[in-house]
Amino acid sequence: MLIFWKERLVLLATPKTGSTSIETALEQMAHVAIRRPPELKHLSAPAYHDHMGPMLEHAAGERFTTVALMRDPIDWLGSWWRYRQRDDIRDMPRSTAGMSFEEAVLSHLDDRAGGPMNVGSQGQFLGLRGGHAPVDQVFRYEEIDRFVHFLEDRLGCELILPRLNVSPKGKMDLSDATVARLKAKLARDCDYYATLA
Repeated sequence: MLIFWKERLVLLATPKTGSTSIETALEQMAHVAIRRPPELKHLSAPAYHDHMGPMLEHAAGERFTTVALMRDPIDWLGSWWRYRQRDDIRDMPRSTAGMSFEEAVLSHLDDRAGGPMNVGSQGQFLGLRGGHAPVDQVFRYEEIDRFVHFLEDRLGCELILPRLNVSPKGKMDLSDATVARLKAKLARDCDYYATLA
């Protein structure tokens, strides 16, 4: 999470949407950069509005604008699956090494606590309710240029994002039945994502 005090702007770091690259590019300009622990780096929109937002607004005397990225929900799960194939976590319960994407998605659908794909959803992070999120502006990860232009305008600088923390490649094949189950489970996320076009 990055906080820009003078600009009254907060960047919420949706997991698996390039947050490490964004933080690396903007950390020197931010007045507060929370990169660790992951629970604070990836503070959700509801948690921000319950805790951090009121504190900032009280200190500044005005509201901060919140922005975040959202990724295509199936692609987002694919990024988690590829990311958790890393060698450094191969022996941990959250590793997806040796799993096909189909197996990983079925694990996600089963909601096994502590399972390798127990990653929640972007809808939870963004606090989606009734088709709306308590975030002022949400940009599609797949249209990151729009997000970059917004930041350049708001911060008055040129922004070049490095490619960091990129998940390895992998074939994201799913059966029709699994796609149908997944879209049903992620309907809230998919519907909201479609509104960002």
